[in-house]
Amino acid sequence: MNQLPTANRQLADALLEAGCIKFGNFTLKSGLKSPIYIDLRYIISFPKLLEQVGAAYLPLLEKLTFNRLAGLPYAAIPIATAISLQGNYPMIYPRKEVKDYGTKADIEGEYRVGETAVVIDDLATTGGSKFEAIEKLTSAGLIIKDIVVLVDRQSGAKESLEAAGCAFHAVLTISQALNHWEATGKVEKEKIAETRAFLAK
Repeated sequence: MNQLPTANRQLADALLEAGCIKFGNFTLKSGLKSPIYIDLRYIISFPKLLEQVGAAYLPLLEKLTFNRLAGLPYAAIPIATAISLQGNYPMIYPRKEVKDYGTKADIEGEYRVGETAVVIDDLATTGGSKFEAIEKLTSAGLIIKDIVVLVDRQSGAKESLEAAGCAFHAVLTISQALNHWEATGKVEKEKIAETRAFLAK
């Protein structure tokens, strides 16, 4: 069983209490029926939780070498901002839509060609959405070595990103959170078992 640091146990509970992680019966974007739904966009409505989330990335980031954070739109931009404020890291972000006026920038914020950016995202599932952003950042001359997320759903992202040459780091894995909630009785055992079975498919 994964033993989480105290701060991460508190964070797992705070995400559950804020409704960022829900148990029930949900239809995912893929059409699959899921007993768990993770919506980390909710974090922005809870300032103290947003601050807690930003702080949770710092122990991982302190071990890495980089020049700036690259927050991925849209969910990770407020998270990257919280990290930037607490860790004093400069931040940029790749645009989802290309701007056809003004500077027509693909990437917002100041950076120099040859700098290393660490990609910040909220959730990792398969890793597919990360590759598009990495392509934008590397096309602009930035070096991407590391991707750091809040929650790893453990659905293949780590493996696909590492196969592409990027190191993958997560504050929490979904199995760590489930183990913690099971041990503390925060979530019913039946829901935990159902979620584990679904994630193992």
